[in-house]
Amino acid sequence: MTVLSNRPASRPAGRPVGRASTLRAPGLDWVLMAATLALVTIGTLLVWSATSTRADLTGGDPNAYLRKELVNVAIGLVLMVAVLATDHRWVRILAPLAYVASVAGLVMVLVAGSTINGSRSWLQLGGMSIQPAEFAKLAVVVGMALVVAERTERRWGRGVGSLEVVAMLVIAAVPAVLILLQPDLGTMLVLTATVFGVLAIAGAGRLWLAGLTLAGIAGAVGAVGMGVLKPYQVDRFLSFINPGLDPRGAGYNTEQARIAVGNGGLFGQGLFDGSQTRSGFVPEQHTDFIFTVAGEELGLVGAGLLILLLAVVIWRALAISAQADDLFGRVAAAGIACWWGFQAFQNIGMCLGIMPVTGVPLPFVSYGGSSLFAGMLALGLLQNIHLRSAGQVRR
Repeated sequence: MTVLSNRPASRPAGRPVGRASTLRAPGLDWVLMAATLALVTIGTLLVWSATSTRADLTGGDPNAYLRKELVNVAIGLVLMVAVLATDHRWVRILAPLAYVASVAGLVMVLVAGSTINGSRSWLQLGGMSIQPAEFAKLAVVVGMALVVAERTERRWGRGVGSLEVVAMLVIAAVPAVLILLQPDLGTMLVLTATVFGVLAIAGAGRLWLAGLTLAGIAGAVGAVGMGVLKPYQVDRFLSFINPGLDPRGAGYNTEQARIAVGNGGLFGQGLFDGSQTRSGFVPEQHTDFIFTVAGEELGLVGAGLLILLLAVVIWRALAISAQADDLFGRVAAAGIACWWGFQAFQNIGMCLGIMPVTGVPLPFVSYGGSSLFAGMLALGLLQNIHLRSAGQVRR
């Protein structure tokens, strides 16, 4: 793995030192923007299809979730533009406040949150349900990037030491403990993978990475042994190991998801025409199992296109990381790529039966305001980093 250098980027020739200058304007990363908007558009159609025949969800209005998702998309776009247009220095100044707000939200969930599907993860604010754990993913990435940047980018040629690694782990540990107490196992797995990726990209030593891997395995075994996980969560893992153990109980979701994806064939049964989808056999199909709608109604070709678009988004995030001219931007962009990459793999994997069912949304595709809002905030940050690196903003 290539480790990001801590050495400050050299100043391009001809740029005045110590004064603001307007540089050329190459524009946004339009490939990233187009791929993301395509995912959001496809996701909105899939959510509409998954809910239009579900009177138990819509109250008899087949367009109810379409309207809700369009509102979510509009709010997400506003959030993206707000972050994109924010001065890069203010992004770093506001990062600690975003982290504190995220932790406060996680605490509020434990005190006054709503329990849905066995996890106390939601806050009811007016007519909206907010899941603070979704925002915690971005807050941890930004917080860790800020810590390593503030401590290392002014020290010419020096790498990330043990003190920086410990500080980054503390930043991640506070939200992680609060998420584990909910308990939200899916978000915990995504957060763990993201933290590991950020540490590796930032330049943490191999001993640290190996030690954290062993600690993670020991922690997982301990969580099961001490009863931290709920019985239904343990049953899901057992059903993943042995799919035939409880096909009508813990293994029902996976079994129905496989049937739905298998029904699609090469080109699918057609949007709004999926037999499993219209019958409502797959639980949580508009949220965690949205990929099964793509598999059944759009077939292998449509589901493959969805995966390709996700790959493009992750590729562009990594490209922005590689081109960033400061350590904060490099680590933050790479951390976002790790977050989206593992979460997409986990979501699609559980729909195909190659990962245990843990309940995480598919980025930019699944229904849910919190997931979409966090994703659009991260997209705005990526574009902000890209514009600064390319010379779009004033220095």
